[in-house]
Amino acid sequence: MECISSSLIIVNPFKIMASSSFIFLWFILLFNASISYAFTGTYGVNYGRVSDNIPSPEDVVKLLRTNKIKNIRIYDADHRVLNAFKGSGIEINVCLPNELLKDISVNEALALEWIKLNVQPFLPDTSIRGIAIGNEILGGDIEISEALVPACKNVYRALKRLHLADLIEVSSPHSEAVFNSTYPPSAGAFKESLMPYLGPLLHFFNQIGSPFYINAYPFLAYKFDPITINVNYALFQPNAGIDDPKTNLHYDNMFDAMVDASYVALEKLGYKKMPVIVSETGWASKGDDNEAGANVKNAKTYNFNLHKRLMLKKGTPYRPKMVVKGYVFALFNENLKPGPTSERNFGLFNHDGSIAYDIGFKGLVPSSASSKDSILRGRYLSSKSLLLVACATILLLFTEL
Repeated sequence: MECISSSLIIVNPFKIMASSSFIFLWFILLFNASISYAFTGTYGVNYGRVSDNIPSPEDVVKLLRTNKIKNIRIYDADHRVLNAFKGSGIEINVCLPNELLKDISVNEALALEWIKLNVQPFLPDTSIRGIAIGNEILGGDIEISEALVPACKNVYRALKRLHLADLIEVSSPHSEAVFNSTYPPSAGAFKESLMPYLGPLLHFFNQIGSPFYINAYPFLAYKFDPITINVNYALFQPNAGIDDPKTNLHYDNMFDAMVDASYVALEKLGYKKMPVIVSETGWASKGDDNEAGANVKNAKTYNFNLHKRLMLKKGTPYRPKMVVKGYVFALFNENLKPGPTSERNFGLFNHDGSIAYDIGFKGLVPSSASSKDSILRGRYLSSKSLLLVACATILLLFTEL
């Protein structure tokens, strides 16, 4: 965008208007610039590495840059990863692992040491924009829950001492387990049992300007209740949707409803202006027999529609002016993750860097999924080209007449 603006200052606008070819070129450049800008800050990916066979961090940088993905989250602060991302322009949220929370909650010096070792040396070449303090802490171990707020405060104080607090955000992602209710969205409310921890956390985050991060999975909701939930509602596909009787707002997809339930729950506690960011969302391409909906077709549909929805840079029915931002889980299928089969099959890409299914991204290597879809697109484009040629020929004939 900067190059385009400077060009408009130098070039005589009357000459621009006189040259239709220049106007066409300018339009193309502006369109491409808009596409590039639209990726920043609305669509990101979680780069998990619980695997022994995924591409190197250096190759991951190539993969992300090829697909213009500019925002990622990692679940640690691995030095090889942070070194690989130097100069990439990709913004990274690192994570203070759950197992370190107790120690850091009672030791500000340890928080300072952790940042000096795992964050500060990589700045500014590696664009570290945030530190997540644990992942899905509340609703689990009580001792870690008690450590969450003190750990967040100690990390923030350490950032302040290093003059990094204005550059690096402190946050902590939550699972849906923090809610007492989410349906309909106007009924969104947090569990009273978690308020001794969540209340002070939200108060602190409100003071320092941090958003509320939620891991929102329509897949999990559908998996546990496939009879009641319309799969098309979960997949952003055409459906009747739901009407919230209290707000009279209509929802045509579960993702927006989950985000709005978060906004409502926050508003009930007095945090009407706190932004909500989806730290994880995705759909498994494979699962066990009892994991409803876990298949390639649904995963492709969900992630394609999610990408399209986030790229619109618009809000939700309840918060239309608050642009929705989200990180997809996950970049790769991770073969060493414990749990049901679905846990190892959330990736947009296979372990070798090929696409797991085609939603418009390019892999490091070709795959059968991309080949099949490329053939179909090729046939479509060929037909379209023939149609354009035919139309052009007809126009020329009329011109001659």
